[in-house]
Amino acid sequence: MPNLTQTKYYNWKKYNCAYTEYGTDENNQVPLVLIHPIGVGLSGIFWNRFLEHFTNKNASYKIYNPDLLGCGKSDLPRIAYDPKDWAMQLNFFLENVVKKPVILVVQGASFPIAIYMSAGDLKCDFIKGLILSGPPAWNIMTNGGNRKISEIIWNLFFDSFVGSLFYKYAQGRKFIRSFSVKQLFAQEKDVDDQWLDMLEKGGLNPKNRYAVFSFLAGFWRKDYTKLMKTMEQKTLLLMGKEATSVSKDGFKESPDQRIELYKQNMLNLEGKKISGRNVLPYESTEEFLAEVQDFIKTF
Repeated sequence: MPNLTQTKYYNWKKYNCAYTEYGTDENNQVPLVLIHPIGVGLSGIFWNRFLEHFTNKNASYKIYNPDLLGCGKSDLPRIAYDPKDWAMQLNFFLENVVKKPVILVVQGASFPIAIYMSAGDLKCDFIKGLILSGPPAWNIMTNGGNRKISEIIWNLFFDSFVGSLFYKYAQGRKFIRSFSVKQLFAQEKDVDDQWLDMLEKGGLNPKNRYAVFSFLAGFWRKDYTKLMKTMEQKTLLLMGKEATSVSKDGFKESPDQRIELYKQNMLNLEGKKISGRNVLPYESTEEFLAEVQDFIKTF
């Protein structure tokens, strides 16, 4: 495994935010900045297996792996997080720590963070390209949620004693394994001890629940159509051949349909399918890394 003990910190607003870095920039390649998903036990550690393979191949470019606020080794304030909060955090990180153009590598439903970083009022000029790993179904990204309902859910359930009890249940190994098998991995055998140990350990601090509950309450659910249509950065969308998604109205979207919908609505996007389901950097690491390396060579 890559050495994750050498954590570095930067100060954003009043918070300490953690990150790790790997590789070298001796060949002046565009570095990667990883954006991890939000979930029980998740933080930058989500990328551990990807980073292990990257390190073993002695790739000659740099990778930055930040923990989003409320996750991992970053500060864990008791607030309801919006993707804009994390976008502003990472924009500060790019402008004050990385200080050069980058390619964002984004897992799943963290895509809205990258959207705010790449378009609109928060647009950061350091973003040269994006790699999207299994982004949400198109109708989820274009049918906005209800902010007031999210606030009610947050206040009455998640930010309460009941919420803390639910988190204790959700951080248990049995729940993590069941959810991973049903929702994340193509093969049950790939839900291994490394994955379960990682999430179980990562979820021990109860303060991690505020980021998780912000996601579950739906603060990220908005209509991103207009912003996505203005994104000019070169984008690679990687979908698992066995990716799954079912909307609230029961519409099932195949991997090919999802790729096509994104291609129709984003200016400079290429879509590919690789083995796996919904957590490609972990379950199909070699294929995912190969696609990332090929994409970097195009810059």
